[in-house]
Parts: sequence; C-alpha cells; structure tokens
Amino acid sequence: MKIVPLSIPTPFYVGDVNVYLIKSDPLTLIDVGPKTDEAREALRDGLYRNGVDFKDVRRIVLTHAHEDHCGLAKEIRDEAKNAEVLVHEWETGHFVGRLQDEHQAALMIRAGVPGFVFDELRSTYSEMRLLTDTLSPNEITPLKDHDELEFSDGFLRVLHTPGHTPGSCSLIRDADRTFVCGDCVLKRITPNPVLAPDPANPSKRFPSLSRYLQSLGRIRDEAPTKVFGGHGDSIDDFGEVFGRYQRAINERQSKVIGLVPRDGITPWELSRLLFPDAIDDKFHRFLAISETIAHLDYAVSEAKLEISEDNDVEFYRGR
Repeated sequence: MKIVPLSIPTPFYVGDVNVYLIKSDPLTLIDVGPKTDEAREALRDGLYRNGVDFKDVRRIVLTHAHEDHCGLAKEIRDEAKNAEVLVHEWETGHFVGRLQDEHQAALMIRAGVPGFVFDELRSTYSEMRLLTDTLSPNEITPLKDHDELEFSDGFLRVLHTPGHTPGSCSLIRDADRTFVCGDCVLKRITPNPVLAPDPANPSKRFPSLSRYLQSLGRIRDEAPTKVFGGHGDSIDDFGEVFGRYQRAINERQSKVIGLVPRDGITPWELSRLLFPDAIDDKFHRFLAISETIAHLDYAVSEAKLEISEDNDVEFYRGR
C-alpha cells in the first residue's frame, strides 16, 4: 500500500495542507484541501503526476471537517460519480459553519465574549465557510473507532483521536505502524484544542484538552514508526514530539493558573492576557479563545482552579 503525500496551498497562516493519496484499490484520498482555485489546481496536478484524476477517486476519508481539510470533498465526490466520503459522526464542519450553531454561540456567551466580538467572529467564519461545500448526511459514511478500511493490498485501521475537534481521527497501517494523523500530530506546532459543543450534550463544552492528551497517549501506545501529519513534514520520532507537546502543555497550564486571580476572571478576559498579540487578529482570535478555555477546563478537571457562574457567565478562580 503506497501512501503519497501531496502538499496543497491554503489561504491560512498555517500554510500548506497535506493530502494523502492511497494508491491502492479502491483509490483513496485522505483529506482534500480547501475549495480554492489554487488548491484544486494543485491537487489535480499532484494526482496527474501519479497517473490519476478526480474521476478515479473511489473513497475520500476526512481526518476532521475543518475547511482546509474537507473543502473539496463534495466537488471531488461528484466528479468521481459518488465516491464514498467517510468522516467521524462527531464532526459537523461539513454540515454547518463553525459559529453558526446556536450551541456554539451559547458557549461563547458563557465564556464572557462580548456580543460585538462574537458577531465579528461569526462574520469571519462565514467568509471561511465559502472554502467548503456542504455535505448532507446521506452523502457521507460515518467513521467509527477501530473500523478497518480495506484495500486490495492491506488495511487502514481507524483510531478516534479527539481533541483538535471532537471527531478527529487517525489512520494506522498496522503492517509497519505508519500513521496518518490529520491535525492531531504536527511536527512544528502544537495543535489547537478547538472550542466545540460536546456531541453527547451540546449544551456543554467538549473537554478538548483532556481528550487530546488521551489521544496522544493512545497514539504513543501504538508505537508509531512514522507519522504523517496534516501540515508540515512527516515525523520519524514520535517520542520526541510527544515529550515536546507535554512540556508545552504543562508550561501553558502553569502560565494560565498563574494569571487567574482569586477574585475570578472570565475566559475572554484571560485570553486577552494570555494572547495579547493574537486576540485582535480576526483569524487568530477564535483559536486564542479556544486554547484559553481548553486550559481552564483542564485545570478545573485537575482541581487546580475553581469555576462558578454569575449571570450565565463563567468565572475561574484560583484555589
């Protein structure tokens, strides 16, 4: 089974996204890139160099449903005459915009985000929504943990690795313990635990950082030999990356706890202290808020901070 990385341009700060062509029967793409002319052309060229075209694709597997990973899925599916699209059932980005959901709006209000800031965020993500086409439920097949995707010369096993998003998945080739991890593991940067409603109870937040750390542990237990991430170079030493991630998360936890006063602070107020250079950038603001909330929730779960509500707004306090 040959895994071919294809680097596809995106309009985002993170840079190119990695799409993976599985040159086996059925011909499969893991992720597809955003719906832009540049990405479409780059993907067509990459496939052409490997002797295939959009119409030859039989299966599309989405590691998660962010615009830079899922944008071209419907277009390719249609050109390939109904290629199968697979994504975890906890993902929603291929159905609706990230901040259009009423539960997501409620989470932002509880975090103390001012109404005008939320309106600006929603407007920004409405623009980003143009980078992907909506897929309806009858156009996808749900991925589940431990599913096996069969090819003519082997299998890829599905490992549900939530954290970056609730439905993020990785794929394992057990024959040599090669991983395709989407944005769960990246060589140069630590993935953002993006704010999202909990699929089991959308009125609550998904515990993104806690689940992300569990996902890293699951990957480590599989002893990967090579990891293909959603951005940047592949990883041959997962142990080094795992240790670096742990140190970065611990350092951020210490900083968060040190900034929380005894008389309380909202996640929005803390995000402005924690990320002063990012909080006013229209693309980075949501990620700054997400990471702040993720670390606050994790600190509460570890009994390092306390949480209370006042007029439906959450306040975190030092113990």
